[in-house]
Amino acid sequence: MQIQRKTLAEEVAERLFEGISDDEYAIGEKLPIEPELMKIYGVGRSSIREAIKILSIKGILNVQQGVGTFVVSKNAEESLESQMNKAELEEVQEVRSLLDSKIAAKAALNRTEKDLATIKNYLNLRNQFAEENKASECYEADINFHLAIAEACGNKLLKEIYKVATKHIMSSFRTRHHNTESFKISQKIHTELYLSIADKNSEKAAVIAQKIVDQIY
Repeated sequence: MQIQRKTLAEEVAERLFEGISDDEYAIGEKLPIEPELMKIYGVGRSSIREAIKILSIKGILNVQQGVGTFVVSKNAEESLESQMNKAELEEVQEVRSLLDSKIAAKAALNRTEKDLATIKNYLNLRNQFAEENKASECYEADINFHLAIAEACGNKLLKEIYKVATKHIMSSFRTRHHNTESFKISQKIHTELYLSIADKNSEKAAVIAQKIVDQIY
């Protein structure tokens, strides 16, 4: 089993949480501003912001735009990713299937030309790897195709939930699938999904996305 290395942001989040647990930062107290936190922890602005985001998701911090970041709890709520780690694959797949049509419909309305180029790139890679019978690469391209659609939908929360769900489905796939026949069969309907999003046809995009989920090719 591969050892997962912690990012700088995760390490900063842990140290911040330790400080909160040890009453270095009390509940209701405002955290130092970003430049001060950067000096305290010896990291860049992006790591500080990501660490604060991690603790905000866990219910430890509350970011008030234009005011500051405040400590609101010492008890971390179980993250969505942790819950999905414990869930059965079928449950994770069900979460994804409930989201696909909604995400596709919103992507059709909100996509940009840059979004379309990214989606098309992964669609082409999906086809290329399927023809070359590279199962793992093909599935990764497929996941990235759907993630690019989620990115285009314009709803950050939907995108993050979808990203966590697909990450777990992909891990399972790599241990169970070794050919690309199903990808070859479903390439046409994935192309239709791309075209419906390009045409800004949200109703058609939703219908096609649901067919992909239900494996109606």
